[in-house]
Amino acid sequence: MKCPHCGQKIGERNCPSCRAELLEGSLFCHRCGFKLEKEESPPSPSEKEKEEEIDFSRRILCSDGNCIGVVNEQGFCKVCGKPYAGNSA
Repeated sequence: MKCPHCGQKIGERNCPSCRAELLEGSLFCHRCGFKLEKEESPPSPSEKEKEEEIDFSRRILCSDGNCIGVVNEQGFCKVCGKPYAGNSA
């Protein structure tokens, strides 16, 4: 269903106070003003695994002194794209 005023899709969620159908991402009910809790979905297993596998002690920082990037597995900076030139210290 779409909102007759703005055309935004109305989700499957209903207001716990007045049972009105709510717009997706609403923080308040558009009918009664009830403050809604933010819906948060648990992270998917793949996202959780990616978070756990990051090892900051093994990262290689970009050799360009002006860049804040990290070098990827192919030897290039993920931010500026420059090849790794070794330690610039």
